[in-house]
Amino acid sequence: MNEAPWDQKLARILAKPLVRTPVHPNHITTLGLLLGLAAAWLFSLGDRDAANWAAALFVLAAFLDHVDGELARLAGKTSRFGHYYDHVVSGITYTAGFIGIGIGMSGGVLGWWAIPLGIVAGISITLVMSVRLGTEIKHGKESIRQRNFAGFQAEDVLYVVGPVTWLGGMMPFLLAAGVGTPLFLIWVIWRSATASSPANREPP
Repeated sequence: MNEAPWDQKLARILAKPLVRTPVHPNHITTLGLLLGLAAAWLFSLGDRDAANWAAALFVLAAFLDHVDGELARLAGKTSRFGHYYDHVVSGITYTAGFIGIGIGMSGGVLGWWAIPLGIVAGISITLVMSVRLGTEIKHGKESIRQRNFAGFQAEDVLYVVGPVTWLGGMMPFLLAAGVGTPLFLIWVIWRSATASSPANREPP
């Protein structure tokens, strides 16, 4: 059985003190949405300082996507609405974030190509999440369980937005995301199509 990834472990630690408070998981999800939209706006300004703040907000929004789920499980407040709301908010956050990055970088080396690259990356990430959700609904959670590599999962690559931005490497990152995420989407669609076969599921 795979051990929980590092961000999920940290999210559980931070969620525990909130269990006996009025804070609801959907409150945290909404906070993540607001932070994500703020990050997208700051990225779109094309200013280095604004981008640094945007990266911090983006990473925090991505992390809160785990905190709400942990709080829901610990407090016994899981719900179908909350589950779908979390997916919708994540999709909006990541799509808006990458579009903001593309707009902000359109005045640089990539020129206007930065905008479609950001759009493709953001939409591809959202579609990946949507395909995985559809697979979960059809075949159960076990069909979309991800392997951990030293405590990290594939989705944790989103945290790289922070250090990449702070170190000035967003241009090659956006280029790689614009090309790589559609390819990853194709792979996820293929995995979804074969999810019903036990032989194609990842071992426990």
